[in-house]
Amino acid sequence: MTREGVLCAGTILVDVAKVIDAYPALDHLATIEQVSLSTGGPGLNMAVDLRMLGAAFPIGVLGAVGDDEHGAFILAECLRLGIEVTGVRKLAGAVTSFTDGMIEREGGRRTFFHHSGANALFDASAADLGRARVLHAGAPGIHPVMDRPQPGGGNGWSALLQRAQAAGLHTNMEMVSLAPNRTTQVARPCLPYLDSLVINELEAGALTGIDAPAPTADGPADWPALEAMALGLIEHGVSALAVVHVPAGCVAAAPGGRTWRQGSVRLPREQVRSTIGAGDAFAAGVILGLHDGWAVERCLRLAVASAAASVRSPHTSAGIQPADICLAEADRFGYRPTPPVQRVY
Repeated sequence: MTREGVLCAGTILVDVAKVIDAYPALDHLATIEQVSLSTGGPGLNMAVDLRMLGAAFPIGVLGAVGDDEHGAFILAECLRLGIEVTGVRKLAGAVTSFTDGMIEREGGRRTFFHHSGANALFDASAADLGRARVLHAGAPGIHPVMDRPQPGGGNGWSALLQRAQAAGLHTNMEMVSLAPNRTTQVARPCLPYLDSLVINELEAGALTGIDAPAPTADGPADWPALEAMALGLIEHGVSALAVVHVPAGCVAAAPGGRTWRQGSVRLPREQVRSTIGAGDAFAAGVILGLHDGWAVERCLRLAVASAAASVRSPHTSAGIQPADICLAEADRFGYRPTPPVQRVY
């Protein structure tokens, strides 16, 4: 069988973005200045972001929505973008999952209030994987059925990834930031069944036990510690490429000890509208490149370029442009420097 395309499994939701003037103290008032709807969730965002980047290959989604207005909005957006939704179950009586994202006007800081809704009922145990080349899973920890431990070890996510690998798919996963012990509980069983993994430093730290604070894009980043995280993920079972991203850029590691570094785009602070979809946009850049056989360096450069395009819009995916435009814009702004990396072959 010739495999092509990306199948995105997991979180499907509506992001209700609410731009506020500033975060209030407890029991005080903040003013909501803008309200907008967009598609969201680590499963659906990957599909939408790939299409926004200009991916020409087939893209499909596995997940669940309610039979309601938000569910109709999601399905209509997928139809508009040419994303296959035969794997999306519409559940009568369920509420489509949504997240209220409170986004500070200056700088784009955000806080999320999430309702799991139909995502709580998502079950991929018998899902058809079709002819996809890549299975993307996002995200363990917020899907009770998939997160549930299974007899003999693992959970629904690890079982899905194992089944996909056995069928010849490249498997990838990203996460949402949870308490460290919860991250370890739901994600550690998945690592032996992943070909690639794209996560942030908090998630990587929970899985590897390595601490590498990365407070701001221009603040000091502990690049050796970030590399140690990526290498640690390889040691825990990721078979091809582990990527850890921070505001200052990213590192990647492969078996054999090879590592890469890429600085983030030097986007002026005043152009940052919202960071709500930056991590998903970053992951989409990596996956587009891996699907199409790009060198790791080029995958990482598209990843930071895609993330930079995403944050220039208040919506999750609306700011992302075709890959060549994202790369040209990133080149125009330039990239943050990284110390030289010592290559091991």
